[in-house]
Amino acid sequence: MSAWVLPDYIADVLPSEARHIEELRRGLLDMARCYGYELVMPPLLEHLESLLTGTGEALDLQTFKLVDQLSGRMMGLRADTTPQVARIDAHLLNRQGVARLCYCGPVLHTRPDKPHATREPLQFGAEIYGHSGLEADLEALQLALDCLQAANVPAPLVDMADARIVKALLADVPVAAPQLSQIHAALAAKDASGLASQTREFPKNSREGLLALIDLYGDEKVLVEAEKLLKSLPMLHSPLSDLKWLASRLPGAKISFDLADLRGYAYYSGTRFAIYTPNASDALVRGGRYDEVGAVFGRNRPAVGFSLDVKALVGAVAPRRLHTAIRAPWGESAGLRAAIARLRAQGETVVCVLPGHENEVDEFHCDRELLEQGGHWVIQPI
Repeated sequence: MSAWVLPDYIADVLPSEARHIEELRRGLLDMARCYGYELVMPPLLEHLESLLTGTGEALDLQTFKLVDQLSGRMMGLRADTTPQVARIDAHLLNRQGVARLCYCGPVLHTRPDKPHATREPLQFGAEIYGHSGLEADLEALQLALDCLQAANVPAPLVDMADARIVKALLADVPVAAPQLSQIHAALAAKDASGLASQTREFPKNSREGLLALIDLYGDEKVLVEAEKLLKSLPMLHSPLSDLKWLASRLPGAKISFDLADLRGYAYYSGTRFAIYTPNASDALVRGGRYDEVGAVFGRNRPAVGFSLDVKALVGAVAPRRLHTAIRAPWGESAGLRAAIARLRAQGETVVCVLPGHENEVDEFHCDRELLEQGGHWVIQPI
């Protein structure tokens, strides 16, 4: 095998795509800052017990593991950043009030999480700690939509659910982990026969409630239908009411509901959402409430947020125009070097053309050039 062949689902990012990714990254972080979010940079590598405590089997299977040559302890390369940010909130910041934190950095997956996906996503996320009210859920949703709007994502659709619905239906049923995984898979696949088989020994209310969830997807009428079908289960009133409240406060947004949706990370504890666009085969954004995520670090704070893969975002939006630039000759004269330095200090991109390479500028649109006229260096349009 050639030394330069990369592992499966790992790829170099070449200039045009890298430029687009970086522009999107900057735009996302700027939007988060507009909402008052502070940037954190967790390490890519952590002790395994810290990285995976409380996150569930799915994240464990997605995590690369290795032995630390200094301590001999097992370490992991992060597959998700949220547990790290929860640790930062719990131990390093230790604030009593609200903490708004954002991040953008690579994560590594042992397997691609969807067809044609990279195993090295560039994960951007924003999270609110310390507020249990729906105001925080709404802010996370609004920020996610504003991020996609800033990235020029066409026709976003918000699909909403609540992790408490399935948990409530299973609350009094002893279910082993393998069976629970199969139930979740049947719900996600809308597999009525498979779900019926897995729940045939369940109490009537739980079984009928789970089977009803399979058909509870669509527009706002779903919530009305759910209230009718699940009226015998009072513990579901709050999740349905919360979804209705959130949807009513997103004017102009396209919204749907899928009450059986459990995709994403296992730590979600309340309202959850995914945002889709016609240009992508899967959700661009996943988020929601995960109040229990900090409990394993000794500080069980309310938490809500979302994340997305900036690399996947590039594939869902139109290519961006090349940046304009000024073409300048290569030379050593003091006047030329001073003119170039002034232009760069003003924020202009100046590309010095090396001798014999006059037509080799690919990633910039040189619409002007620097020319000497009467002993002065001036800019002329091309």
